[in-house]
Amino acid sequence: MSKTDRPSTAIGVSRPRPDSEPKVRGATRYAADRPMLGLLHGRLVLSPYARARIGAIDASAALRLPGVVAVLTAADLPIVGGDGRVGEPLAHGEVVFAGQPVALVLGETPSAAADAVEAVLVEYQPLPAVIDAEAAMAVGSSLSRPAAVGTESGEGAATHAAVGGEGDASIDAETLSPNVTGRHRYRAGDVGAALAGAHVVVGGSFDVSWSYQAYLEPQTATAWLEPDGTLIVEASTQGTFGVRKDLCKALGLPPGRVIVRGMPLGGAFGAKFTLFEPLVAAAALAIRRPVRLELERLEDFLAANPGQGTGIALRIGADTDGRLVGLEARLVFDAGAYDEMSVESVGAVLIAGAYRWPTFDISAYGVLTNRVGTGAYRGPGGPPTAFALETLLDELAGRLGLDPIELRLANAAVEGEPMVDGDPWVGIGLAECLAALRALPAWSDRDRLPPGEGVGIAVGIWPGSKDAAAAACRVEADGTITIVTGVVDMTGTAGSFAAIAAEVIGVPVESVAVVMVDTAGAPTSPGSGGSTVTYSAGRAVRLAAEDLRERLLRAAAIELEIDPGDLEIVDGVVRPRGSPDRGLSVAKLARRNDGRGRAPIEGHATSEHLSLAPSVAAHLAHVRVDRETGQVRLLAYHVAQDCGRAINPALIEGQMVGGAVQSIGRALFEGLVHDESGQLLTGSFLDYALPRALQLPLIGTTIVEVPAPEGPFGAKGIGEACAIPGPAAIANAITAACGVRMRELPMSAPRVWRALEERDQRSGAS
Repeated sequence: MSKTDRPSTAIGVSRPRPDSEPKVRGATRYAADRPMLGLLHGRLVLSPYARARIGAIDASAALRLPGVVAVLTAADLPIVGGDGRVGEPLAHGEVVFAGQPVALVLGETPSAAADAVEAVLVEYQPLPAVIDAEAAMAVGSSLSRPAAVGTESGEGAATHAAVGGEGDASIDAETLSPNVTGRHRYRAGDVGAALAGAHVVVGGSFDVSWSYQAYLEPQTATAWLEPDGTLIVEASTQGTFGVRKDLCKALGLPPGRVIVRGMPLGGAFGAKFTLFEPLVAAAALAIRRPVRLELERLEDFLAANPGQGTGIALRIGADTDGRLVGLEARLVFDAGAYDEMSVESVGAVLIAGAYRWPTFDISAYGVLTNRVGTGAYRGPGGPPTAFALETLLDELAGRLGLDPIELRLANAAVEGEPMVDGDPWVGIGLAECLAALRALPAWSDRDRLPPGEGVGIAVGIWPGSKDAAAAACRVEADGTITIVTGVVDMTGTAGSFAAIAAEVIGVPVESVAVVMVDTAGAPTSPGSGGSTVTYSAGRAVRLAAEDLRERLLRAAAIELEIDPGDLEIVDGVVRPRGSPDRGLSVAKLARRNDGRGRAPIEGHATSEHLSLAPSVAAHLAHVRVDRETGQVRLLAYHVAQDCGRAINPALIEGQMVGGAVQSIGRALFEGLVHDESGQLLTGSFLDYALPRALQLPLIGTTIVEVPAPEGPFGAKGIGEACAIPGPAAIANAITAACGVRMRELPMSAPRVWRALEERDQRSGAS
């Protein structure tokens, strides 16, 4: 039996996360937990204005306070390069959002630094702030900064989705304000004529609020210099190699003098790519002492990088049979004060969903304003585009008298057909996910619900990314296997790597350990985001394990005096095919190999991808709407998702449920609110609402498997798609329950109540 046709013993088996036990016991040490001799604690002096010129900064009173060591401004930092917030960790000359760091106070204790912040006096000359992205696009609009120019996309934007390449250049001819720093357009056919000739056309304007990732652990980083001059940075980050690249650019240091260590993450959801690491590293270089910055929650709300707000105008049409004939979309993404993480290029592709459009005209813009700089938030660009598209598809189905699932199935894109950016679709499980929802009693019984209740469905698509990666693995002297990677484990991917290697090599998964090391010793590894880790880094692990297996077989062939091709590895034993009693355990083989001066048994591999591995999630929501208050209560919820191949079903179900909860939060509760001057009004969990356990139903899951040709054992990344379709599914359920269509997120009780009142007033007037 070959390695490819033996029964699977590691893949498809539910196991706990390797890090679950120490986390449950409270033994895990996060980025702010490690004690350090001589450590200085940083606290930020934040701007109260959304836009203002900075005058004198008087730190004399702060420096007289006990335990205060330094107050650093932009002029004190050895920053020599970098784009966006990497190159401007402290405001220089002007502030461009309320909450922007203006100075860094360093104290011997956190309380000393906190007290000193209040004593730092900063002179500001307030300037007009640009808060509305739509207004900021107009020629003659006030500029959000002296020179409103774009910056290079950071690792986070590149990691999240490999779509949105060259589009229609005609969009560049539009005359717009310099606040507009990103433009993408995709066109095919004459969409105006197609919609004019359509049997039914539906459309609307949709507004999606800024949203905070609400991770448990705030942004944290520590930096110090080793005696040899090497800069060490420990951070709560999703990507160590991306942080190192940004630090080298900001500080003018060669990679060999910068080491970045990723610490266990207390949540991230896309927000923890390079942010405060350049500030902390620059401070350590300036002061020559270890420096740690651990944000308090209010600081994190004000100065981190939440998910961006989005405005969408969309029209779609269909013929009498329900075939989609055209899509016309205009998307405006509020990039805030820094646009390196803005996802207008991704949104321009996602607005079309996983459907076939004979004609389309899509324009997407990224616009600088005087809000906090944007970051990623699980499936960036996906929830707002799915909210718009999937609610209109439901409305279209209603106008045509068609089943909403059947309408989607009839127009589903198939493998090989082009996306709107021209790249071909690769094996997508849209039909299978929709079939899973159609089989649920909640769907088939939806017409028999009591008044005020309704069921809705929606689909989310995430195209994924195709990052290059490398991995190494070796046989230890005791016969165990060690996988070496630089991936930061956010979601239990270490367990998936162990299962992949165990399956390839033929050893028990319990004998495989995964070591995630810093940038000084790790193989090149992608950032943990965009559903790319299992697909990209997992492929490198599989190839490295295959290399190791071949070396094991060659080493065993010498011991057993048999051709390597006649050997197999089963349950950790290398044995001749057909003669299992002559086998040699991997542990014994390792000891013999180690004691005779032979070449170490190690495997190494690099990998790259030629194609994407899109993941589809379909959500079903059953709600009850209180017509007197507008309160929406979830009664049932179900997620069906294509994971390619379920390496560890328990982890996949955990991702599906977690993504659904965040999707519900975006739908009904979460929204960052700024006033007209750019001040954040929802800067705590007293004001920024999150879903609570008692507000959530049990969430059902169905795993769908449509293998990805280049994924390890067919696996796809699944962390993004599951967080995308919830708002649209709930919006469609609200419509089914009470007849109103919601166009704004979150769909809070007051907004639903107002929609019901307006509907009733229109009915009375008619």
